[in-house]
Parts: sequence; structure tokens; C-alpha cells
Amino acid sequence: MAETDDIRYGADEETEEFPGADVLEDRNAELSGRKTIDKALLDVYKDVEKGFDDQRERADQQLDDWDIYNCRLGNRQFYAGNAQIFVPITHNAVEARKTRFTNQVFPQTGRYVDCTSSDDSKPYALISLLEHYIRKARLRTQVMPALMKNGDVEGQYNIYVRWRHTKRHVVQRVRHPAMVDQGPGGMGGFEDPDSEIEDIEEMTLEHGAPLVEVLSDSDILVLPQVCDSLDEALAVGGSATILRRWSKATIKAMIHDGEITEQGGNRLLKQMAQDEEFGGHPPVDKPKEMVDAAGIKRGARGKYALVYETWTVLNLDGERYTCRAYFGGRDNILGCKRNPWWSDHIPLISAPVSKVQGAFKGQSMLVPVRDLQYLANDTINEGADSAAYALLPIIMTDPDKNPRIGSMILSMSAIWETSPKDTQFAQFPQMWKEALEMVASIKSEIFQALSVNPAAITQSNSLKKQNQAEVAQNQQVDILTTADAVTVLEESILTPMLQRFIECDHQYRDEEITVAQYGELGTRAKLEKIPVVQFNRHYVFKWLGVESAKETARIQQQIAAMNVLRGIPPQMLNGYKVNMVPVVAAVVENAFGPRIAPLVFVSPEAQLPVPVTEENSLLGEGYEVPVHEMDDDKQHIQMHMQAMKMLDGQNQKKFMAHIWQHTQQAQRKQQAMAAAQQPQQPGTPGAPPGAGTGLPGQPRMGAQPQPMRPGQNPPGAIHPDNQPLSMPRNM
Repeated sequence: MAETDDIRYGADEETEEFPGADVLEDRNAELSGRKTIDKALLDVYKDVEKGFDDQRERADQQLDDWDIYNCRLGNRQFYAGNAQIFVPITHNAVEARKTRFTNQVFPQTGRYVDCTSSDDSKPYALISLLEHYIRKARLRTQVMPALMKNGDVEGQYNIYVRWRHTKRHVVQRVRHPAMVDQGPGGMGGFEDPDSEIEDIEEMTLEHGAPLVEVLSDSDILVLPQVCDSLDEALAVGGSATILRRWSKATIKAMIHDGEITEQGGNRLLKQMAQDEEFGGHPPVDKPKEMVDAAGIKRGARGKYALVYETWTVLNLDGERYTCRAYFGGRDNILGCKRNPWWSDHIPLISAPVSKVQGAFKGQSMLVPVRDLQYLANDTINEGADSAAYALLPIIMTDPDKNPRIGSMILSMSAIWETSPKDTQFAQFPQMWKEALEMVASIKSEIFQALSVNPAAITQSNSLKKQNQAEVAQNQQVDILTTADAVTVLEESILTPMLQRFIECDHQYRDEEITVAQYGELGTRAKLEKIPVVQFNRHYVFKWLGVESAKETARIQQQIAAMNVLRGIPPQMLNGYKVNMVPVVAAVVENAFGPRIAPLVFVSPEAQLPVPVTEENSLLGEGYEVPVHEMDDDKQHIQMHMQAMKMLDGQNQKKFMAHIWQHTQQAQRKQQAMAAAQQPQQPGTPGAPPGAGTGLPGQPRMGAQPQPMRPGQNPPGAIHPDNQPLSMPRNM
């Protein structure tokens, strides 16, 4: 075993077989084909193959759990009758958890990313870029629902982040200035700016964005299996392997892109043509099982090759490098290269739903409810058979006194030639009622085991109507349990995924990209070109789902604290100055979202007046230009009238609407000057009389609408509950 370890980490006397420094610096250089490296990789393959065999029992159990989620009866049922019914209790519970967690991870405010920089600046451009990539990767609609279900059923979250590059050859119409020929004696043609011609051009559009792939837990192997993280597994000489299923087209594409060697790929294609078995016993194909559950039974995947994509650390020429290797069998190394990511992180992100001490992978959430689900299925099938028997009465008759029993046929207007005294009717016991009660009790236990709160169920079949206090308590418990469960997902999966997004963008994006930026509250939403990201500053990214939901619940507390800060006298601050802008920005953004919040306040830069010449140019191009309160309305009206006459009727409505706004603003200014000469009313300056001043009949700032309270007794009065012969308040 010691010799194997020495070989794996490169302690070999034949140092000339190690790749040179120039090869190691090139991450795209092929490392396989050397005797020492191939021998180390084959040792890794043996460990990986044995690891998949060791976790085969776990993979088989996961298939049974997926059958429970997909509502398919299996061999675990005890009752074998006529009815074949599956009660979707566990399915509904998992769907409720998926809906609740997804909405918590993606709050309605639309802000999912928070970033902290080393220079205390807020990189709104990077935040907008990440939110753009989140939409491009379809995290909300495709990735997150599948990841939630995999986590509940399999007990492990597994995603694979990579960069997807696509090209499109499009055709579009363009207009060019017409070329004018100078004649026979001229030196050539020239462009006429007054005339244009239409032409058709073909161009290539290239797009790049991160791609997030949800992986099945049965396709993931981490060695050693007792480590706590992927970084720890690689640091101690272990590996992380993803089981891939490649078709012939995929293998050819991998050869063309240089991901695998041509020799290894052709050998794999030859083996597929001979219908040979690849890589020993094929592990469980959970994605194919999911395709079968969708209704595709034949030809869902066709012929494919099992390939191990293994990430491990190899000692090459005295240095430890993270490498990626592809194995197509026991003696077929398809290729081995250094980690293609500049950050040297592996694209696999894996974390357990509930951590189990001494193991990397977690336990399925369906472990406590498997037997309960099987019991519910047996009970409902027994009740269904009982209900079928109970629908038809049991007829008992004396055959000696009624010789023509064959004439007793159930039909419309039938005549039975028998004595009524010798014929009796009996009813089969209606056991289906007790069966439904048992299923309801089992459903309650399953929901409690899976932490499914009644607030997460859209429809409730409970016979007891909950009062307001019970509903509020259920909602509070739902918020606490959801926040606790989602925090694991955000810290272990989503936050590292954001870091992978930035690393992919830094490595693969070479051109500027235009995204919608929602910056500070005083900045309106705009389209900003983001240059290629340079790591000249240190950024820490964090997923903001749970925190955003918690902040929404604290809006009322923030308003109350803001009122307290507003009332602190300056002499008690010892020179400090209270800046309420961040507090107001947070309250408004949590209440109205990032789309409406930038429209509530106007930044100082946006309050500067625009020169009248610039307004004329914008109006002449057809833009709507608002008037400014500091404009000289009389001068602006004269200049706009002159510019409108020079346009010969082009965009005259824009000028007329703008001139009308100046006229209305001039009238408002005159009315304000007249009102300023009148005596002021007592109260808060700039606010209606009594508003926020505590006067009778006027609400205070931040107050919520509440029903009127009865009048208070004078100080020192005895409380009504303590008075003798007083009637109780609740009858």
C-alpha cells in the first residue's frame, strides 16, 4: 500500500517521465500517456470503482425513495388486493417544502445577492451582473425546484457549475449611406449622407453564461467518505468523482474539443459498437428512472457509455496540482489535464441537507416516513376494496323454499319468484371510514416528521377551524423552520455558487456586457456596460434570500427605531450626526422592491437643471424631457418656441407638451409666492397642520391603522378586573 501511495504522489525515480515546467504551466496540456502518471491514475480508478460498489446499497434505497415521491407501488407493500392506490402524502409534503423553500430563497423583493468589498464600496455593477447570470441560469424556475426535491429525497445537495458558450449565425437588415459616382473623370465614388440604401448582412453572435447542473447523489462519489468537505477530501489525497453517461455524439464532441484523447475516445467508440460492458457493473441510473416516471418507457436513453469524471490531486514534479481525469474503463484513461479553472476550484459543489457526524453525505428526509407511507397505501387499498364490497348488498335466501334462485337477477323492474320471508339483505362492514381516519392520522405524522406546517398547505381538510392566534402561531413556526432549513442551502450551495459565477466570468468573458443595474436608492434603474472583471479588489458575495425575508418582517421595527433616532437631541450624540438616508433606503426598498424604490427619491445629481439648448436637442430627437423647478420658465418657453419653428413640424407635439408643462409650473410658482405672503399656520414646517405632531385626531409618523381604543380612566383608578362584582371581559 505504501508503494501505491508513493506512485500516486509522484515519488518515483524516473523523474524524466514527469511533464516539464512548460507543460505544467499550460492547463490545456495532456498529462496522460506517461507511465508514472497513468499508474497513479489507475490506482485512483480502483478506489473509485470500489467506492461506487460500497455505496450501491444507498443508491438502491434512493430508488425506493424516488418511487415513493413518484407515487409508484413497489414490493414493500404487504396488502395485495384488487385496489392499486397510492396516497400522495409524502409527495405533497415534498412539494410543499419545495414551494416554501424556493419562495424563501427567492424573495419578492428581487434582490438575491449581497456583496462586501475591502474598500467599503458597494459594487452594484457586479451585483447586477450576478443577478443577470442567475436569470440566465434559470435558477428560479428549473435549478432550484430540482435541487430542493433531490435534497429531500436523497439527503444531499449536488450541483455542477460550468461556463456555457453558444454561437448564433444571424441575418439582419442594415442601412448604409449611398455611394455616388463622380463620373468617368473622377477619382472614385463618395458617400452621400442624405441618401441611404438597405442591405442584408450575416453576422455571428456569441453568448456566454454560467450553467448550473443538478446532479443525482447516486452519481457522486467523494473519497474518503468520512471527510467533511470536498476541499478536505482533496487535501488528504482523496477524490471527487461524477458518473457521466455519454452517447456516441458526446464522445465525438469531446474528442473534437480536446477534452479527451483521440486514442481513448476511439477505443470507447469501438467498445460501444461491440456492445461490451463498460466499467464493470453499471451503477444506478437515477436520471433514467426519472425519465421513466415522466412516461417515456422505451428508448429514453439508448446506448451510452459510463465514464468517470474524477477530480484529484497529483504530485507532478514535486508540486501538488488539482487534476481532472476521465476514465472509460479499467484500462482506458480517456485523458488527464490540470484543473482548467484559473481559481483552481473544482466545479462540483456538494453539501448534506442534515449533517451526519463521521460521513460526508447526509441522510434522506424520507427515512422516518417510509414505513408510514407504506402503511397508508395498504390501509387505503383495504378501505377501497371494502367500499367496493359495501356498495352491493349481500342477499341471503333459503334454497329449499326458493328453488328458482337463478331467477334472482339485479335489474330494472326485475321480478323475483321467491318468498320475502325467506330472503334477507345484509350489508358488508363499511371499513373504509376507519381506513380514511387512519390515513388522516398517518398524514399528520408524516407532515410533522417532514416539518410541513399547516401554513404551507394551500388547502386544509381539518374539521376544526383555527382561530387567529393559532394561525399566527403556525405562520411564526413556519418562518422559523423555513429560515433554519434554507440557511444550510444558502451557506453551503448558493453562496459558493455565486463565487463560481464570478470566477467563470473573470476567466471566460472577454467583452463588455450590458445588464440592468438597480443601484442605490437615489439611482434610477439603468442599463450599464460592465467591463471584464478584474480581481483588483477583494469581494465577498453572499446569497440574500433568508436575510431579505427577515428584513421584510422587521420593517415595522425599523420604523419604530427610526422615530426614536429622530427624537434624540444633538447634544446627546457627542459630535456624531445621524444619517437617516440608509435607513430610509432599506425601509423603502424592502417595502416596494428594487423596481419602484429608485423612483421614490431623486438623487442630488438628478436635481440639477438641464440647459435649454440640451433640452431642445432631446426634444428634437423625440425624447420626453421633464421640466425643472429651477428653470427660468419664461426664457425656456421662448427658446423652445424658436426651436420648434426650425424643425418644420417634426416632433412638435413633444415641444408643445413641454411648453405646456413650463406654463403650468410658472402658475404654480406664482401661487406659491402669493401663499408665502400670508401668515403661517402653527405646526410642523412643510407638513400639514397636526401631521406627526401628536395633535388630537392626527396620526403619528409610522403609525399603523388600528381600531379606536376606549377612553382611559384617570390616574389612580382601579382596574376594571380588580373591581368587585365586575363582569368578565370574555363571556
